[in-house]
Amino acid sequence: MKTILTVFTLACSTLLSSAAGSAKAGQAMPKLPQLLPGAGVPNTSGKVVLVDFWASWCGPCKASFPCLNRLHEKYASKGLVIIGVGVDDDAAKYKAFAGKMGAKFLIVHDSSHKAAEFFGPSTMPSSYLVDRKGVIHSVHTGFRGAKTEAEYVTEIEALLAAKP
Repeated sequence: MKTILTVFTLACSTLLSSAAGSAKAGQAMPKLPQLLPGAGVPNTSGKVVLVDFWASWCGPCKASFPCLNRLHEKYASKGLVIIGVGVDDDAAKYKAFAGKMGAKFLIVHDSSHKAAEFFGPSTMPSSYLVDRKGVIHSVHTGFRGAKTEAEYVTEIEALLAAKP
């Protein structure tokens, strides 16, 4: 079982790293409804957006959800939109994980992998913080608990304070 899991993890890592996209800081983000058709993504124009890619098989992804919930509770009313993007091929695994995590922010299933293709996350989780003008401000790979949360807070507060 451990060997199968290792092979699966390596295959997923290879798939993610070979994705066509590789979004970087300074790059404009396309309109999310185009990347996630039918997902009910709200208008994010003029908002600070955190796009977080996750998968059901990812331990650090599970650890990141409480942090994302805290960020949503603290900053949503100030203009932050968090969108958790699940990349599982298996819709049942996506739904089961999403149901367990109790997200207070929007979560969507990237079943067509259009969003993952644009962003090209190199690891799970990977998140992209976008400023009010729709430009990617920073990219975070992995989740390192309080350290990552502190980085998010510093960057989000600066972006929310900036004039649109």
